[in-house]
Amino acid sequence: MKAFAGKGWYWTVIREVLAKSALHRLKRKIPYAWDLNIYRGCQHACRYCYALNTHPYPTSGKANITSGSSAELCVKVNIAERLEQELRAPGWRGEVINIGGVTDSYQPAEEEYKLMPEILRLLIKYKTPAIISTKSELVLRDFDLIDRLSRITYINVAASVTTMDEGLRRRVEPGASPAHKRLEMLSAFKNTRASTGLHLMPVLPLLGDGESDLEAIMAAAARARVDYVLPGVLYLRGKTRSSFFAFLEEEFPQHCADYRLLYQGGGADKAYKDNLYRGLINPLREEYRLSSSYMKPLRAKLPATNDMIKP
Repeated sequence: MKAFAGKGWYWTVIREVLAKSALHRLKRKIPYAWDLNIYRGCQHACRYCYALNTHPYPTSGKANITSGSSAELCVKVNIAERLEQELRAPGWRGEVINIGGVTDSYQPAEEEYKLMPEILRLLIKYKTPAIISTKSELVLRDFDLIDRLSRITYINVAASVTTMDEGLRRRVEPGASPAHKRLEMLSAFKNTRASTGLHLMPVLPLLGDGESDLEAIMAAAARARVDYVLPGVLYLRGKTRSSFFAFLEEEFPQHCADYRLLYQGGGADKAYKDNLYRGLINPLREEYRLSSSYMKPLRAKLPATNDMIKP
């Protein structure tokens, strides 16, 4: 176990662990049937993190749980070995793997551990399609490997962007890369055969849902020539709910009452979402000629999946 000096105000204790398996089967098959997470916990410390219940917290030592940061990060140091065992198994069908669905594979610790290059070499070796979702420009380190994989099979690189306002970004995603760096990363991957997507997630009511806020993201997505934009509104359940409200009380107390009214359940109410999508997001997406279909690139690269996808 060792301490890791992360970006900004927070820190993480790193624990190296052995994974029993690499892939986690999901109930769905489209657009992916498997999850691969090479870490447990996340140093990006996003205040709205939906996966807090998966983060390991030590029983002693400093832990800023309400902020969404992991005081302990587990690194699955044998993940590549386990993945190869599963990819070469007779029953493996070459389905799409989602990388980074629960924790970012390109968080700061990856600079030292360099697990993703091993993973990508295995995907190349076994011609396995994948989706990479990240909030980090560090993925550009593996540009050549992703380029090679894109020439063999389907690979999608997606970046989640909540706001182009760097001041707000530092408050809600203190450990992640600046949003403009993520857009530059997506633009760079247009020089490969990889598809690229911008996940406008989560849209934060009252903080980043104004017309100018959303238009800044759409304009940046258009400049990056992404293949699609996939939006999603903040939802607040379980540990995420208490964590985010603690953040609001500390940073934006003037919005607490409105949030409690809007989020009487796990998600924002229907009227809010209807107004957001119909009144702002959809018109802006049309104005900037941005596709809403993340399935189109998958159908084009993996025609065999068409029979599994409803129009």
